[in-house]
Amino acid sequence: MSIIVRILITLGFFFFIDLYAYQAVKQLAREQWVWKALWWGSTALVLVAFVWMMIAMNNHGRLKANSTLMWALALMLLLYIPKMVTAIPLLIEDFLRIIGWIFSFFVSSDEGSSFPARRRFVSMLALGLAALPFAGILYGVWKGRYRFRVIDLEMAFDDLPEAFDGFSIVQISDFHVGSFDNAEKLKYGIDLVSAQNGDCLLFTGDMVNNSADELDAWQDLVGSLQAKGPKLAVLGNHDYGDYMTWPSAEAKIQNLESLKHREKQMGFQMLNNDHIEIERNGQKIYIAGVENWGKPPFPQHGDLKKALMGIPEDGFTVLMSHDPSHFDLEVKQHSKKVHLTLSGHTHGMQFGIEIPGWIKWSPVKWRYAKWAGLYEDLGRYLYVNRGFGYLAFPGRVGIWPEVTKIVLHKK
Repeated sequence: MSIIVRILITLGFFFFIDLYAYQAVKQLAREQWVWKALWWGSTALVLVAFVWMMIAMNNHGRLKANSTLMWALALMLLLYIPKMVTAIPLLIEDFLRIIGWIFSFFVSSDEGSSFPARRRFVSMLALGLAALPFAGILYGVWKGRYRFRVIDLEMAFDDLPEAFDGFSIVQISDFHVGSFDNAEKLKYGIDLVSAQNGDCLLFTGDMVNNSADELDAWQDLVGSLQAKGPKLAVLGNHDYGDYMTWPSAEAKIQNLESLKHREKQMGFQMLNNDHIEIERNGQKIYIAGVENWGKPPFPQHGDLKKALMGIPEDGFTVLMSHDPSHFDLEVKQHSKKVHLTLSGHTHGMQFGIEIPGWIKWSPVKWRYAKWAGLYEDLGRYLYVNRGFGYLAFPGRVGIWPEVTKIVLHKK
């Protein structure tokens, strides 16, 4: 399907939503031209931004995460999600009214006299409901993307060496440094990570959006991350530079090598299909890492067999693997037991509802069965970090940026 056809179909859908949602505004605004001008003026602005985004995506192959495109996407979501919410009650009301009209052929009805008052009530209800996502998205852009939180988790294992009872792992994931725009707020998040004083610090991939030079403004700050023990890292799908056009294959390879070198300069030991051992009082645990291994269309650079090679059969093992789909597709049934896998990647879609002990929901669940928090399967555990940064949409609504602290205990 050509880019022009895709644009026209999508514009048609948006325009239908606009016309329907406008009925609610028209019911309440009556003949006030200011509201009409604001409505259609903002609509025109967003649709122009949409066309520009589609053309940019077509030219680059994928949506390249730069600040202009991110803010254009934010504007679209800010206006069109509330409009969709506004349209739903009106659609339901119209459906019921059609049923009423059919019924009126057989039974006399005063439908005509009650319709205007009912329509006005439904319009007020629809706009009231739409105010919730509008306020949520506005907050997510203004505050939510830097609303860092620490999630504390304690896990007990029968076969954890006694010397590691109380050993703490601090996990961070998905920095996407090319999206950051506020050094003061980023420093607060970095200091929050260091304040956890972990026995080791594990970064599970996606340092950049596309290019290693995104670190130019942030490398010293990210490099200031502190832990009592080793700082370890693996690559995520965005680190390979697959989402932008390069002048040559060699330039793309050089970009990846530059990123690896920069991460080493920041104090991270790269565990790309490798592992290290950590020793305490003559006892050991093993931390392994694989390059990105994802469910297609994401790349599968990781080599789990190579990463685990040399780890004793009874060795307690923690695996860093960026994409959580790796756990279900390979890790959990692997002959070598991996006790705990740490992933990121999903960001919780940066949109959802989480109320501890009651509800955890995001649209990303339709793509990833395991998308945030702790999961257990076949006696092995997966923890999916919600991510430290943000990508494409410059905000977070209900799914806040995360620092995870996991304390291991001997059961």
